[in-house]
Amino acid sequence: MRDFPGSPGTVMGLILRILQFVFAAVSIACMASTAYFFKFTAFCYLIASLGLQITWSFVLALIDAYALVKNKALQNSLLISLFVVGDWITATLTLAAASSSSGVAILYFNDLNICGFIGECQKYQLSVAFAFLSWITVATSSLIMVWLLASS
Repeated sequence: MRDFPGSPGTVMGLILRILQFVFAAVSIACMASTAYFFKFTAFCYLIASLGLQITWSFVLALIDAYALVKNKALQNSLLISLFVVGDWITATLTLAAASSSSGVAILYFNDLNICGFIGECQKYQLSVAFAFLSWITVATSSLIMVWLLASS
């Protein structure tokens, strides 16, 4: 099962973790570059959940890189179980944060037409888009981890 694409210790697994990290970091950077994100609870929640996502993805990317360099297999059932739980928690938090931020962005900036600062609105929307991209990569890797856990 080591050759399964996206499993820990493979190049594809490392790429998935790096993409999770990059998308979450870009989302936080876009949101933090605005002046008023802290006035919206959903946007603060997005920053917090993506901060957790960055930490989780970075640590797992380091583990994947170490396994690739040392040519070690990360197919231990206990380790895969830990990856499954962590991925599902971060995937759930990221989806909830991206969805709530998307709802707030649509409500305030499209439905209520109170977006007097166009550049800020675009940064909020860009941040939400990158949060969803981060969630897609987390969801992909969490499904791979569940598949690996079920097959071991």
